[in-house]
Amino acid sequence: MVGWMVENSCPSHMIYVFPFQTNLPIFKLKESCVRRRYSDFEWLRSELERESKVVVPPLPGKALIRQLPFRGDDGIFDDSFIEERRQGLELFLNKVAGHPLAQNERCLHMFLQEEAVDKNYTPSKIRQA
Repeated sequence: MVGWMVENSCPSHMIYVFPFQTNLPIFKLKESCVRRRYSDFEWLRSELERESKVVVPPLPGKALIRQLPFRGDDGIFDDSFIEERRQGLELFLNKVAGHPLAQNERCLHMFLQEEAVDKNYTPSKIRQA
């Protein structure tokens, strides 16, 4: 299932759900499904910029104006905005996961294949078996 959900916590935030399928031998799991916040994508992008020689694509915008009160809409919780952002995040993931140099980064493997992102991980390269 590709989609999104609002997590019932305070402050509320958006969780995006992404299934991942691959036939690339470098990934240990051929299928996974992860739940990630926008801030997790910001972390991944930052790690890839810092640790690899990859030109990392941009993320969809932060939508600061949508967070202003009295806009007369649902702001960042507007369904069309959420779906547009989800599509942008999916495009970002497809580009990054498809890049041969990015595929060697531990942060990408953790992001795509582990339930939780350990932001205190030790950066390293993944080697094919």
